[in-house]
Amino acid sequence: MPPSLPSSLLPLPSAVDILAIAAHRDDVEQTCGGTLLAMHARGWRTAILDLTQGESGTRGTAADREREANEAARILNVAHREALDLPDGNVQNTLDNRLKIAAVLRRLRPRVVILPYWQGRHPDHYTTATLGYEACFLSGLAKVATPDATAPHRPYKILYASLYADVRPTFVVDITPHIEQRLQSLLAYRSQYTTQPQGGGLFVPEEEIRERTFATARHYGLLAGVRYAEPFVQKEVALVDDLVLLPVQSI
Repeated sequence: MPPSLPSSLLPLPSAVDILAIAAHRDDVEQTCGGTLLAMHARGWRTAILDLTQGESGTRGTAADREREANEAARILNVAHREALDLPDGNVQNTLDNRLKIAAVLRRLRPRVVILPYWQGRHPDHYTTATLGYEACFLSGLAKVATPDATAPHRPYKILYASLYADVRPTFVVDITPHIEQRLQSLLAYRSQYTTQPQGGGLFVPEEEIRERTFATARHYGLLAGVRYAEPFVQKEVALVDDLVLLPVQSI
């Protein structure tokens, strides 16, 4: 069962507890798949919202990515996964797109939303960070209507998965028991990660995927004294009740 929360922090009845929002199918698997597995192991219901369908990818088709995403969702034990129809390679922060995401937020009613970090190489990724944040705000406005006419809902916590960002994380999540399963969720995308001529200079060689993903997770684990971890950033200041119970040794 999930750990009990103070009565003032109890979430409203919801379809899911944690929703990871990403631009592309396989982004979540790369940045916070281990965290979703860890949270599922604690009893929380998790979900994934992919904003695009993969029609512009160098490798594979949108249909390939859909099949692979469904298999990855099964491996990650998520309760729900869906994809919107935003253009792959041209995610824009528009009112229409904010309303599309807000409709999902109102239907799934997550307490925690995970977004990509707000800086990066791919425009779809950093645009999704701002678009997702503004959709979370919009979703809570009572006078803003969404197509499915569900009640307003605003997530309590917004986190940013920062694995590929050159930034010191606010905290990391220990994913040590789930590192192999996390890798398998990524390898479910056979159209993307098998060795093939197309996009050979852009993609990590298949024989190096395991080493690279484990090395990155090991780096973040070392920062907090665990074996493997995934990093996150939050914009707000954290609140501590008991200094004696703070984790991670200083010396």
